[in-house]
Amino acid sequence: MLVYQLKLRGYSPRTIKAYCGHVSRLYRYYREHPELSVLDIVSQFSYFLLSRKLSHDYVNQAISGVKFYLEEVCDSLEGSYSYVRPKKEKKLPNVLGKREVMKLLSFIQNRKHQAIFYLIYSSGLRVGEVVRLRLGDIDRERKTLHIRQGKGRKDRLTVLSDLALTVIQSYIEDSRPEGWLFPGQQPGSHLTERTVQKVFEQALKAASINKEVSVHALRHSFATHLLEDGIDIRYIQEFLGHKSTRTTEIYTHVAVKDVRRIMSPLDRIVESSQD
Repeated sequence: MLVYQLKLRGYSPRTIKAYCGHVSRLYRYYREHPELSVLDIVSQFSYFLLSRKLSHDYVNQAISGVKFYLEEVCDSLEGSYSYVRPKKEKKLPNVLGKREVMKLLSFIQNRKHQAIFYLIYSSGLRVGEVVRLRLGDIDRERKTLHIRQGKGRKDRLTVLSDLALTVIQSYIEDSRPEGWLFPGQQPGSHLTERTVQKVFEQALKAASINKEVSVHALRHSFATHLLEDGIDIRYIQEFLGHKSTRTTEIYTHVAVKDVRRIMSPLDRIVESSQD
C-alpha cells in the first residue's frame, strides 16, 4: 500500500526505495520498544537515528517517509504524533581542483567509463542522471545535453563540451549502444549508479588523490570551476537544475578566484621581516 500511494503521487523510484526502507526500520525499532505510544514513536525513532550519528538530512528524510506512511497509509491525523526535525546542517561541498580532475580522468582507460566521467564533470550531472541518458539526449548541433526528469521531476538542458562530445563519439563508435547511452549487464537496463561509484573510487586511488569525496564531487567541481571562471551564477543554476540561486550560492563559499589574491597576515609578516 505504501508503494502504491507513493507511485500514485509521482514519487521517484529513489524516494520510494528510501521511504520504504525508513518505514521498515521504524517497524524494527517499534518491535524492540513495544512500550512506546503512537504519540512518541516518531520522535523517539528520530532520536535513535541521531544517536547513531546519522546525518540530519538522513533523519529528516526518515521523518518525511514515516510521516507520509502514517498519514497517507494509516490515515493518522497530522498532530496525532509528535516529532522535531533536526536543524539542517550547513556543510560546504567537497571539490576537486582542476588539475586533480584532469589527473583523475587520465587514470580512466575504459572508453565507456571515460565517456561517463567526462560527462559528469563537463556537464555537471548527478550520477543518477548520467546512467539514465539515452542516445537521443545528445544534441551535437546545439552542443547541449537534455536531462529528462532529473531531481524534482524536472527536465533541463546543460552544456556539452567539445572534448566530452569527442570522447562520447569514440565510445559510441566502439560499443554501438542502443537505447540507453550506457547500458547495464541486464538486457534493457542502464548501468547502475553503484558501478559508477566503484569506478570513481578506483580512479581516485590510482591517481593518489587523498580526499574523502564521492563521484558527486565532480558535479560540485563543475559548478565551482565555472564560478571561478566568472560565469554568471544564474547560468550555473540552470545547468545544475537548481530551483533557486540560493542553492547554487553554496559554491561561492568554496570558489577561490578572489581568495587567491588575498595575502595571509602571516605571509605579510614574513615578507616585511625580510625587507
